[in-house]
Amino acid sequence: MDFASAQQRIQYLSTEINRHNYHYYVLDKPLISDYDFDRLLDELIKLEKAFPELASPNSPTQRVGGGITKEFKTVKHKYPMLSLGNTYSEEELTEFDNRIRKAIGDNFEYVAELKFDGLAISLTYKNGELVQALTRGDGTQGDDVTTNVKTIRSVPLVLPPGDYPPEFEIRGEVFMHRANFEKLNKNLASELKEKGYDDDEIAEQLYKNPRNFASGSMKLQNSAEVARRKLDCFLYFIYSEQPVAETHFDSLKKATEWGFKVSDHFKKCSSINEVMEFIHYYDKHREQLSYDIDGIVIKVNNYAQQQELGFTAKNPRWAISYKYKAQSVETRLLKVTYQVGRTGAITPVANLKPVLLAGTTVKRASLYNADEIERLDLHESDTVFVEKGGEIIPKITGVDISKREPHARKINYATHCPECGSELVRKEGEAVHYCVNEYACPPQLKGKIEHFIGRRAMNIDSLGAETISGLFDKGLIKNYADLYQLTKEQLIGIEFNTGDEENPKKRSLQEKSVTNILKGIEDSKQVPFERVLFAMGIRMVGETVAKKLAQHFRTIDSLMKATQEELINVNEIGDKIAEQVVRFFADEKNQLLVRSLINSGLQFEVKEEEGFERSDKLAGKSFLVSGTFSISRDDLKKLIETNGGRNVSSVSGKLDYLVAGDKMGPEKLKKAEELNVEIITEQEFFELIK
Repeated sequence: MDFASAQQRIQYLSTEINRHNYHYYVLDKPLISDYDFDRLLDELIKLEKAFPELASPNSPTQRVGGGITKEFKTVKHKYPMLSLGNTYSEEELTEFDNRIRKAIGDNFEYVAELKFDGLAISLTYKNGELVQALTRGDGTQGDDVTTNVKTIRSVPLVLPPGDYPPEFEIRGEVFMHRANFEKLNKNLASELKEKGYDDDEIAEQLYKNPRNFASGSMKLQNSAEVARRKLDCFLYFIYSEQPVAETHFDSLKKATEWGFKVSDHFKKCSSINEVMEFIHYYDKHREQLSYDIDGIVIKVNNYAQQQELGFTAKNPRWAISYKYKAQSVETRLLKVTYQVGRTGAITPVANLKPVLLAGTTVKRASLYNADEIERLDLHESDTVFVEKGGEIIPKITGVDISKREPHARKINYATHCPECGSELVRKEGEAVHYCVNEYACPPQLKGKIEHFIGRRAMNIDSLGAETISGLFDKGLIKNYADLYQLTKEQLIGIEFNTGDEENPKKRSLQEKSVTNILKGIEDSKQVPFERVLFAMGIRMVGETVAKKLAQHFRTIDSLMKATQEELINVNEIGDKIAEQVVRFFADEKNQLLVRSLINSGLQFEVKEEEGFERSDKLAGKSFLVSGTFSISRDDLKKLIETNGGRNVSSVSGKLDYLVAGDKMGPEKLKKAEELNVEIITEQEFFELIK
């Protein structure tokens, strides 16, 4: 290509890429596939390398913070961003209150706050300056969106002099005021009208709701566009090595003093009845706020009491969110289809006449199981009521029987797998039907591989569901162990279908994609044992169970040899989990899978962390840690486990030691004394393991 032709082509490519960037990142309405976009970008990069004198400082390939880099850096949270338990029931709030009283007595307070409908964010400050902003992500790690958060004017970049710690995190919610959202939609509608769009087309193009719009804005690469959207942020929880106050209420006041924007709508409550009054008030008055809320968050006020109550694997025991009832709409049932999961579980799905609900168009809703279909007494072409559970998953809540057609047939649950034709089985005591053809049913096999590559498992993000499906259909992989046998020669140029049934498209793997896939597979060999174990997809073995099993048995060989009785002796491993683990490793096919993964170089042994030497000094002993100590409670619990002991969450007659720190809750101490549990100090604990 000569100089003049290259100049003309570079100009055209730059214009096209900028146009597609705008539609992809700003409007969230891509005009072309990621693959076609990458081809344009690759061509521009090659031309600029061949003709460097034509490369402009403003080229899409050079833009810092522009719309080119599709991946945000993933960073591990210093303090995990746990989600809260949800309830829609005032009775369950009373049960929550009773559990708190049983654990710490009657001398405590709550703080009730609004539950903002936005995007959770964590901000880190060092010496009074903002250094990092992370999204929640999976709770363990999130995306670094610091550049975009800096465009939010209510987030201070530098704090005025104050008594804040040298380093701390503050959590909050990024959101958009309804007036700003409506203004942006109004401007968009005017632009579309000038371009000749009719009213129906404009309605389809408009942004759907402030929550999704604010969340999507945080992932825009063009920070100038984020600034244009005028997002806002309320802050509501501080994390630091040492508490900045004794109570949550006082820490909110402290955050306000430091210059953070804290909502005025929170209240210290002396009883659950006062919490109920707060909930009822904002249920009636929430429309008067300038932003959306979807419920109320309730937290135990005192930090020492929060520590005493502790956490479950997923949620703090000292907090809960009350969700307001979701919006409901009416539509028509078109048909019921069935999805097959990776475990063989069959999920019935209601295919609906499209209807707008909570800002999004709903076409499908889960029917959960046969019992739910029977409860609803569902008939063909029924008029149904649909709402979003937790404003996320659509579900059918009822049927308008008055609109049922006279001769409509009752919907009976499927008897055979829709994919492989095997007869479905429903075990006694379970609500779900299963396809037991686990080694030959395609959706199960694909689902197991998709689970294996997931972010929380092996994190092979260069692969996706469509690529997995294509590789499986081409016969290149039959299970997740086959991923580690793939070669560049096998993958280059391979074609498979993408998109849905209504809009199928062809895609072929090019060299860059293949290189990324193989690199992702190779990098996954460094994923630690507990995540490999979770990735293997053993039924009932989630992330927490996988971690407990890995920490206890240390190696895959020890785990594979474990009896059901040995498994039950592991803390929080019950009969059903133990049964599934034994069943999995007893299967010869699974044994071959494991051996193949071992031969491929995956991690099947727990690596000791620096500073934590393993011993059996505390073997067979149970410990409850309560209060504050010279080291973190997590490190203290880790010392217990690495020395063979077992951590428990409550006082009982079977407890061996209560490790008592400063500001320990009086109820636990009292109960331990009544049950003659041995109470030791931090120093006495160190004597046990010295």
